[in-house]
Amino acid sequence: MNAPNPRLENMNVTPVGDGMGLQAAVQWLARNLATNTALWCRALVRPAPSITIGRSPGTIVWSVALIVAAIGAMFLLDTAALDWARREPHWFRAAFEKLTDLGLSGWFLFPCGFILLFLAAVTSNKVTRLAQGVLAALAARFGFLFLAVALPGLFVSIAKRLIGRARPYVGGHEDPFAYVLFGWRPEFASMPSGHATTAVAAAIAIGAMWPRTRIVMWFYAAVIMVSRVAVLAHHPSDVIAGALVALLGTHLLRRWFAARRLVFCAVDLSANPGPSWPRIKAALRQAMSARGMSAR
Repeated sequence: MNAPNPRLENMNVTPVGDGMGLQAAVQWLARNLATNTALWCRALVRPAPSITIGRSPGTIVWSVALIVAAIGAMFLLDTAALDWARREPHWFRAAFEKLTDLGLSGWFLFPCGFILLFLAAVTSNKVTRLAQGVLAALAARFGFLFLAVALPGLFVSIAKRLIGRARPYVGGHEDPFAYVLFGWRPEFASMPSGHATTAVAAAIAIGAMWPRTRIVMWFYAAVIMVSRVAVLAHHPSDVIAGALVALLGTHLLRRWFAARRLVFCAVDLSANPGPSWPRIKAALRQAMSARGMSAR
């Protein structure tokens, strides 16, 4: 799907709402939204066909390495790293306090959620099947990114409050082995790091779909992970644990999508080719004009 299609480019259609009332246009968009949301959800939860999903030994190796690193950091690195962070210059910490907010999940969830709602609202059977396929491919990719950030983040939000590890210097002194199990209190919600989970999950998910972004995304993830220690919000082992959750969560989700022939190839979990930018623009123009066309 790399070349524009004349059927998409040359459609003579009218913009949404032309020749009809606003109320009718809103109702049309609402029907599309409900219909497409239901279809997409069914596509995600439908039974997977009998296909063999490729093995991923690299994920197992990285998972074991992160587990060993997290345990080792608790004994060898956590206290020393926080002592360093505590003595850092004010300007250094202030810079990381600004950067660390870029690890909030909302930076990914809100744009992806808006795009998904928009695609669901404008996709209809009034456009060609090719245009529907282009819009569905976009929805699958942004849906994967949304879930890749949201699901590990939700898991971490619950797990960290059950684990109950104390944040750095709670009580006025540093103790990497201070826990209040099932405490459900912010000061005892250090492991795993939610920011690190979000950053690593986003880096893996975006890098899996668009490999050329990997260097930039992994640099972003590294900065966020370091920032959580620099602002004294987490121990190094907390951010390593967050990376572990992100790795396992995105890998399982990737296999789930691949098993249902969505976004990824089942053989090696590589991303399937997506629609080209000219086809995306043509499909969006047709979708935005479809209501006016059907009203004639």
